[in-house]
Amino acid sequence: MQSPAEPAVPPEVVSPRAGGDGAPAAGVAADAAAAVARDLAADTAKLDPGLLVNRELSLLAFQWRVFEEVNDPSNPLLERVRFLSIVAANLDELFMIRVAGLEQQVAAGLTEPSSDGLTPLQQLTELRRETLRLTRALGAAWQDELLPALDAAGIHVLDHPQLDPKQASWARTYFDEMVMPVLTPLAFDPGRPFPHISNLSLNLAVLVEDEGIDRFARIKVPDTLPRLVPIGRATGGLDGSGTAHRHHAFVWLEQLVAAHVERLFPGVKVKGVHPFHVTRDAEMELQELEAADLLASVEHGVRERRFGSVVRLVVTPGMPDHIRDLLVHNLEIQPRNIHVVEGPLALSGVSSLASVERSDLKFPPLFPAVPAALRGDDDVFAAIRRRDVLIHHPFESFGPVVEFLRAAARDPDVLAIKMTLYRVGRNSPVVEALLEANQNRKQVAVLVELKARFDEESNIGWAKALEADGVHVIYGLLGLKTHSKIALVVRREGERLARYVHLSTGNYNPFTAAVYTDLGLFTADEEIGEDATQLFNYLTGYAHPREFRRLLVAPVNLRERLVELIERETEHARAGRGGHLVFKVNALADERMVEPLVRASRAGVQVDLLVRGICCLRPGVPGATENVRVTSVVGRFLEHSRIFWFRNAGAEEVYLGSADLMRRNLSRRVEVLFPVTDPALVRHLRDRVLATYLADNRRARRMRADGEYERIRPADGEPPVDAQARLLASPSAPVPPDGRDGP
Repeated sequence: MQSPAEPAVPPEVVSPRAGGDGAPAAGVAADAAAAVARDLAADTAKLDPGLLVNRELSLLAFQWRVFEEVNDPSNPLLERVRFLSIVAANLDELFMIRVAGLEQQVAAGLTEPSSDGLTPLQQLTELRRETLRLTRALGAAWQDELLPALDAAGIHVLDHPQLDPKQASWARTYFDEMVMPVLTPLAFDPGRPFPHISNLSLNLAVLVEDEGIDRFARIKVPDTLPRLVPIGRATGGLDGSGTAHRHHAFVWLEQLVAAHVERLFPGVKVKGVHPFHVTRDAEMELQELEAADLLASVEHGVRERRFGSVVRLVVTPGMPDHIRDLLVHNLEIQPRNIHVVEGPLALSGVSSLASVERSDLKFPPLFPAVPAALRGDDDVFAAIRRRDVLIHHPFESFGPVVEFLRAAARDPDVLAIKMTLYRVGRNSPVVEALLEANQNRKQVAVLVELKARFDEESNIGWAKALEADGVHVIYGLLGLKTHSKIALVVRREGERLARYVHLSTGNYNPFTAAVYTDLGLFTADEEIGEDATQLFNYLTGYAHPREFRRLLVAPVNLRERLVELIERETEHARAGRGGHLVFKVNALADERMVEPLVRASRAGVQVDLLVRGICCLRPGVPGATENVRVTSVVGRFLEHSRIFWFRNAGAEEVYLGSADLMRRNLSRRVEVLFPVTDPALVRHLRDRVLATYLADNRRARRMRADGEYERIRPADGEPPVDAQARLLASPSAPVPPDGRDGP
């Protein structure tokens, strides 16, 4: 997500790139400026607002679809709890980024409507109304559905007054030993200023009477301790069905603090304790063109994120008006920024229940397969030489990606490894393999994207560790995020150098590879290898390519080539050769991509859009989008893969990659789409992957012409299809017996 007004990067700026080698990035800056200029020019041509869904409201509609999984009794109980925590966390991010951006626009007096016809104030008003409704729905689902079901299953989340004497004694000891030493009450009086309330913090507003005068104090509920405090040890017992299980009991940490708050204020009278939760604007302002060191700029931005303006204050109905007014005044917010909700605040904290050892209340364990093309082969390079290898995560293991890098690190014939890293997570085996390669005297060059939102701190740590070991590290690029996922291995084979490439739709992160659906490709294709070399020269040096042999690269040629491919499909339809395209993406929000899709629909092209989240194109509008079908699949795994399939009059083409159909992806990021050319893999993607998602009638929702979504149900006599479950049962692309595709 980008801030409301992102300045173009002037093409004449040739500032040194911060980090490892400090290589200038004139070509990249020029490409960023040119891409932004093209966007600004294209903005003058507006689409019919009746064809569009507001981007922000479309994002919120996705949260409602995830919320449906909370109320779906076919999901295991603890998974329903997990879905609830995900929606709560997503709402936090929506306020930190999207609502904060609209607040900035309103504060600046901007009244220009978006393409769908809504002004910033209208969008903000509608978002606040709908987010409050969803926040209250979350609270009701927790209180009325999940809490009783958990209790019946032997997982007891208790309010402090519900503790029996033994539990209360244990809780008091825990408070004395583990909680009280961590707490810091902060007073607010003429001698002490109002304390800073950090982003996403859960707090207690404490009203005390001191010498006849009412005083306010704030206690931050420590996020270094469990939000749900286990009460003693798990005990044996029967769940609601009579099955023997260990029982677990928890109490809310903020209630534990509130119950013992007098211990923090000896000698004064505590008159009331009221929880509140604060969300701040978290969009970092990186002044890249002025920053002498991008690493320092990002580190500063992460620190400053805690101090952004407040965009939401959540309180309970029991908070007195004078305390609420005190918070409003000192946090400098408008009354419209207050959400009043029943029950526990910050429900993202219930995610800790996922660690409860109750396999009967969770999805079955995941045992990802090894791709058929790699089974029984210890030489990963030989396997890739025989044929391209497709991996579908999480249905297939992320292990081969790590083994590919480890093999490269240890192979004496490997000379160099180059990678882009966007989100790698903590305890990364990928980074460990790169460090091992460097220690084995390989040439290792890594672009670490420091501006990956909410992963900045982790990426800063890895960048420093790599650089300290002597790895060539590039800390992102001027004007662009590097969102592409690519690894290049250069290997000496006899009298020649061979290049092996791994490209992916997802990050080099083993954790997300177990919960996101993503596709990766291993290939030894010479032209893709040459393109990969050219891409890394583009990222690290002065290279300024205008074209690539196989890859589509943003901001160089990706947008233009995608439009050309859509227009080609349109011409096929007009010529009577039929037309069909299927795009599977996370988001469709770029008008310059919506326009050719509308033209294709008008020409008779069947346009199937599998869009997980934001979709701004409204299907089924007479005379425009009758041939457009928009489907969203929400299930156990987060749909993250991007697939672009074109029928092309029978000569099919398919691309995979890192880019969504959003302006930021196509103009303000380095993205890569890569072709899948092996006919067997193309058929697998068409018939096994895309066709399965399009047939889903269990987890799929279909957008109607009014922009609302309805859940697809099996018709009478139609078998149920859960796309993710079906792919989990049989994920691998087939491999012909001789290792080569037939005619």
